[in-house]
Amino acid sequence: MRKRIILATLALAGAMALSGCGGSKSASKNGKILTVEEGPDVETIDPALNQSADGANYITMISDNLLRIDKDGKIAPSMAEKYEVSDDGLTWTFHLRDGLKWSDGSDFTANDFVYSWQRMVDPEVAAPYAETMLGMVEGYKDAIGNPDADGNTTTTPDRTKLKVEAPDDKTFVVHMSHPTPYFDRLATFAALSPVKKEVVEANPDGWSLDPKTYVSTGPFKLTEWKQGSHILVTKNEYYWNKDAVKLDGIKCLLMQDQNAAFSAYESGDALMIKDYPVQEVTTIQKRPDYKSSPKLGISYIDVNNDLDEFKDPKVREALSLALDRKYMADTITAGINSPAKGFIPDGVVDWDGSAWADNITDKSVYYDNDNFDANLAKAKELLKEAGHENGAGLPTMSYTTNDAGFNKKVAEYLQQAWKELGINVEVNIVEWKSFIPQRRSGNYQIARDGWVMDYNDPSNLLECAYSTNGNNSSRYKNPEYDALLDKAANETDAKTRFGYFHQAEELLLKDAGVIPLMYQNETYLQKDNIKDSFYTSDGIWHFEYADIAE
Repeated sequence: MRKRIILATLALAGAMALSGCGGSKSASKNGKILTVEEGPDVETIDPALNQSADGANYITMISDNLLRIDKDGKIAPSMAEKYEVSDDGLTWTFHLRDGLKWSDGSDFTANDFVYSWQRMVDPEVAAPYAETMLGMVEGYKDAIGNPDADGNTTTTPDRTKLKVEAPDDKTFVVHMSHPTPYFDRLATFAALSPVKKEVVEANPDGWSLDPKTYVSTGPFKLTEWKQGSHILVTKNEYYWNKDAVKLDGIKCLLMQDQNAAFSAYESGDALMIKDYPVQEVTTIQKRPDYKSSPKLGISYIDVNNDLDEFKDPKVREALSLALDRKYMADTITAGINSPAKGFIPDGVVDWDGSAWADNITDKSVYYDNDNFDANLAKAKELLKEAGHENGAGLPTMSYTTNDAGFNKKVAEYLQQAWKELGINVEVNIVEWKSFIPQRRSGNYQIARDGWVMDYNDPSNLLECAYSTNGNNSSRYKNPEYDALLDKAANETDAKTRFGYFHQAEELLLKDAGVIPLMYQNETYLQKDNIKDSFYTSDGIWHFEYADIAE
């Protein structure tokens, strides 16, 4: 083996903080408690089942992983103090720290990673990230039952076929079916956080809802979850790096209302909020406590490709071309976001470190956001060619979204924009914790979607349109597209591999399998007395080692 060893020098910083909801009195009673707001209630905080950025943030507080991301965006050791990669890139060996414990004080061993990762690929669990996170591991296809082109299993699924092993209590080995150079980044991701077998199997559906049974490995442990109110996590005395954790706890306000979040911030009941009144964005942008951080994210629209009204790609393309992305980015979001040209967001690098957008081979499939009038004229012509001139023969459309950030304003704009094509649109506002499962089940016509990339590699986003991927909410299916991603997955030459990715993106845009809208940035309000906090481009605020200035 050629050893590529990550030494155990951990220089992670933390994130936002507050002396309890209510200030110094709360701090003296309960210790140093950080209060923040990152959104409303989430569907789940089971690492394998979570599909939201909010949920990933909460899981990051209470669950550790083999590796973590530091304040510089670099990969740093965590539960694994070092790791090695074989010369052929097919064997990853992680060496765990001495004395690791679960939050209940019981011993943690490498077999706990074996169980957790094999659980994630179990079709009965139906983890949406299974293929994205572990599809490159040897035995994955056997583990999920070798599905055919229609997704039907051809053999009996057996999760133990996933080739991960624990030769001893401190060594965890992962065998790859093909080299995956970004796998160290995956080893930081919330979805691959370990879960305790005895706890999960005693109550498979409810263990993650009850603080008494939510046994974890992170800097904090789940202490309270009051639906619609807050999640409280407190310092985990069994965390391997507990001496570096300065906070006694973090209280996460679960808020649907932007005005309520802003009120909590202004009153001092929260020192950091993600949501604020978007109608006041131009005023809020002038505040010294307004923060903006780059992230590898895109907002886009799913059109349900399974429905008859969207079978014709001309209809999908017409819906896409009728949207003024520049207006949405510059006016609706006050320049916070930027208009999407394609599916892969700005900031993604190509095989040689150059910008992804600089290596586009077919510029004709990318949106010309400076010529909206021409785009709209083409949209009307495409709809006419599809037999739906002025919307004739198309039903009233239902656009499903949650009411957060700029989502409602975008929905109102879509109504107006598609009216220009003669298409009537109704807006269906759904509560956040119900929105994702509804979209995932295909119970919608058109729906808001978005993705923050888990690592800087185009595969992470392009896989969201792979026919069998658990995050393919648009139901897009194109064997040619799947074949390009399959070729990329098995290609060792970086330049050739990225060439397949470019072809895949171009095909997806030609098909209008999804409708890109805007590339994202993260904005929030944060008080100056929060120290050692940081935000990473994968959408995570890191709270691990934060402090509050007196």
